[in-house]
Amino acid sequence: MIEIELTEPKKLICECCGGTMTSLTRFVYKDGNAFAIYHATFSENHFDSGVLGVISLGDWDSDGSSSNRVGFPFRLWQGEENFNVGITNRDECPWKDSNTIGRILDREEALIHPWIDDVFHITDHITKDDIEIVTFFKLDSSTIN
Repeated sequence: MIEIELTEPKKLICECCGGTMTSLTRFVYKDGNAFAIYHATFSENHFDSGVLGVISLGDWDSDGSSSNRVGFPFRLWQGEENFNVGITNRDECPWKDSNTIGRILDREEALIHPWIDDVFHITDHITKDDIEIVTFFKLDSSTIN
């Protein structure tokens, strides 16, 4: 079972428009054990950009090293009937210089990685369980049926 620890969001100012941006860091547990983290960001003035994020899987034990982790950059957006997720390239990832995520994969490598099913399982939970992201998509009345 996957559980997401909902930490306090950070509110920032968007450099291009001065609007509010939200930045999230979330801890993911599987069967009660540390499993992954993800970072996500979105701006209320840029609904069309959706949510950018990265999921880091690998060794999250207390003595784990980032060299034993892999990052999967993604983008979430809301379609007519459900949420869509796309795996993006490393250079599109706002956290590409992070020291904790591990090596961030490019799209083609990520899609064939043995952990890709875990990534999509986590994104399914993000669109149901992360109240900040769910609320962001509800604010965009143009995508609500």
